[in-house]
Amino acid sequence: MEDLVRHLVAPIVDHPEDIVLSTVDGESVVMIELKVHDDDREAVEGERGRTLRSIRNILSAAAGSKKASLDLVDENASGAEE
Repeated sequence: MEDLVRHLVAPIVDHPEDIVLSTVDGESVVMIELKVHDDDREAVEGERGRTLRSIRNILSAAAGSKKASLDLVDENASGAEE
């Protein structure tokens, strides 16, 4: 799954070397966290979230019977929600 996300995200960002993926693969769920360079967040999110939503749809289709989730994580987040 990580390869698929990397394959979809790398062409649309200016800093593909800064793509960081972490995966938790459970019995019925695949959770992927995606971190990109701050300058690339807007490109990944797309206009009104359309690009990110499309990536999530492709990931869900590829996951088959598993539930797939993709979260775009802010690498500068302090860990506390405001």
